[in-house]
Amino acid sequence: MAAQRTFTKQAIPKSMTSNFRGQSIVTHSSPFKPSTLSITQITTFRVADFHTSSRRHILPAGPQVINGTANDPAPVPQPSPTHGSYHWAFERLISAALIPLTVAPFAAGTLNPVTDAILCATLLIHSHIGFQALIIDYLPNRRVPKTRALFMWALRAGTLLVGVGLYEFETNDVGLTEAIKRIWTA
Repeated sequence: MAAQRTFTKQAIPKSMTSNFRGQSIVTHSSPFKPSTLSITQITTFRVADFHTSSRRHILPAGPQVINGTANDPAPVPQPSPTHGSYHWAFERLISAALIPLTVAPFAAGTLNPVTDAILCATLLIHSHIGFQALIIDYLPNRRVPKTRALFMWALRAGTLLVGVGLYEFETNDVGLTEAIKRIWTA
């Protein structure tokens, strides 16, 4: 004869439900031993909304200040060609220039130090512009001005350090394209 199992649902005291919403305790009882509530016999099922953790803001809310009145026009920034369409066009030109500069030394089979230096400089400028855009997008100057300034100076120092390293690698060693060719055929 198979043993029958019964499940009983019991209420939870308020002291146990401070961290959970909609919680119930189901205890397992068997006909062979009495059903008693002990910590080892309680199985807890948690029923909660989609978000079970509290809302935590990564950054504190910025100041909620309105300068002027509701009828004042929005300030228009001064036009700057270095941060406008010329900047955008320069980014695209550098990105497009990387394609032939990357393929040409390997396709032609010649290792010209001038082409290698132009490739290194283009890679360096492309990386600097990309990381600068990342810092500008994710570290707004109004919210975290000191952090943004720190990251911008770190980017400038890193770009300078990588530039010096690439120069040393080009002049005192085999160069970038020859190193890539050796790694590729290794």
